[in-house]
Amino acid sequence: MKITTIDDRLIDQLFADYKNTYGGVRNDFFAPAYLVAEHQITIEKALLQTTFGGRDYGFDAFHFDQATGNLYLYQFKWSDDATLFKDCYRRMIDAGIDRIFVGSYQDAKQNQALLQIKSLLLEKKALVNAVFIRFVFKGDPKDAENSSVLSKLQEDLESKKYLIDTFFGREVNLVIDYRSSRGHIGGVAVQTKTHTYLIDFGDETLKKGPGGELMHIGSVKLYELNSMFEEMRQRLLDRNIRSGLTGDESPNRAITRSLRDIVLDEKADPAVFFFNHNGITMFAQKLEREDGRYKITEPRILNGAQTITSFSKFLGKFSDHPKLKSNRNRLEQIEVPCRIITDATDEFVISVTVNNNRQNPVKPWALRANDMIQLQLADKFQQDLKIYYGRQENAFHNLTDEDLERMEIEQQKEIELRRLASTFLIADGEVDKASRLPEVFDDDKAYSAVFGKFRLNADSRKILLCYKVQFRLRKLTDEIQSRGYQKYWFARRARNLAWALICQGMLNDPELEDYADKYGRYMSVEAGFMEWMREIAVNKVRLLLSDLVATDPYRQRMEEERYDFLRTRAAYDVCMQHAYKRWKWVAQKLR
Repeated sequence: MKITTIDDRLIDQLFADYKNTYGGVRNDFFAPAYLVAEHQITIEKALLQTTFGGRDYGFDAFHFDQATGNLYLYQFKWSDDATLFKDCYRRMIDAGIDRIFVGSYQDAKQNQALLQIKSLLLEKKALVNAVFIRFVFKGDPKDAENSSVLSKLQEDLESKKYLIDTFFGREVNLVIDYRSSRGHIGGVAVQTKTHTYLIDFGDETLKKGPGGELMHIGSVKLYELNSMFEEMRQRLLDRNIRSGLTGDESPNRAITRSLRDIVLDEKADPAVFFFNHNGITMFAQKLEREDGRYKITEPRILNGAQTITSFSKFLGKFSDHPKLKSNRNRLEQIEVPCRIITDATDEFVISVTVNNNRQNPVKPWALRANDMIQLQLADKFQQDLKIYYGRQENAFHNLTDEDLERMEIEQQKEIELRRLASTFLIADGEVDKASRLPEVFDDDKAYSAVFGKFRLNADSRKILLCYKVQFRLRKLTDEIQSRGYQKYWFARRARNLAWALICQGMLNDPELEDYADKYGRYMSVEAGFMEWMREIAVNKVRLLLSDLVATDPYRQRMEEERYDFLRTRAAYDVCMQHAYKRWKWVAQKLR
């Protein structure tokens, strides 16, 4: 059988022909069809290399090309939606790679095709030059490559490469890429390497966690951490809640000052830095002794990004300073306390990251930066609007124009996590909670109510319309006041309430779709958008505020100069009751 085009008709035919022999469901037959087309093998061989049924550990098919020495491990989705690969990634990370390349435990129910892979590896072990993990679907590979969710999962999967190298007893190329059944391929596939470093890890103490996690406590040289950063760059910091503080932040200034005192001015002993530093927390796939030192595999910084980035900037800033070279020995003596976590699940590592950073002066929303919903929102805004979502502090600041182009980000402003949270609360009418944002992020139930999966169903254009109101809110409340200061002087005290009502005015506008197309795709506040907001504020929100303060018990509170009610959900609800009577407005939410 020769296959050049894969479509529904072909898959239906293969399912009809072979379902009684191989079982499985209809979409399982996408895999053998692709193997035939891609590798020019017979359908019979392709069927034998496909995992029909369950217990596949994330792998749907495999193929070994003896001419090139390439082993291909496949995952297939008969869909345009690349995000469907998320669960498959997790199965590969949690157990799939271990099942194929380690097999430390037995699974009598594992898919028969997995046993064939293991048998093939034992037979052809010396011939394998590279392992390709390939994700195939109907959509555009660029959508997968630009996905924050998949990028994070891909990095986690790449971190398992050391298991592949260990199995073969040598460095073997690992390539993870995306392909389309329609013939499209992704960008240049990047060959990943296992990042390993030899470090001096002094005075190690070992602690065990409740689930077998290990914490290695000791010290590490700052210049050794910098060597990791020079090679891995942002990859080293991706698990941190922020991308490293900018140079003018207080912690960075203090670190730079200490380094200058030690290395350039010789005013302080290098040993002092260790005592003055809170320490760094890292996660690694493995930490093992080797020839009197320690070999660390795939390190990631959980807490301490500002220390590493400050050190790197210090070296760059004073690269021409004569003392930097002559006092190299002082530089190399600088150590920091260090905790390295191994043998831990992804969920455990995330928990450690959050709790470590809670002990420092970190804004509560920054602790949520790596939550799955935040990664999914980043994908949503990138795909829908080509706008960068700043879930991680300072990440946008550190991106180059080339980075933005590669990510297909077309706008020079970001949507910020904190401001987005306020927008969701305001659009939901939770005007009181919007003024208590830290509490929302600290409380899991309140946080889930703001950042639930339902937000992924919202129209991104309409989210952006409500988001942009905050940048002109003072001017809009001034416009309300200008219609009679004696009557509307309190408008500025009701800024969140006004914001919520302006959003509802927009979302209840009969011409909303047209406005969303005109003004809901760009971060700029266009003149036409400002005029639309001004019209809603002056002609409708102004009247609702007037209705509110004329209603008991709020009329009496105004007379008593008690204005806290202007920041309550109850006041919003009263305004919306009047809005329904006046214009048939109903509460619209971004979901």
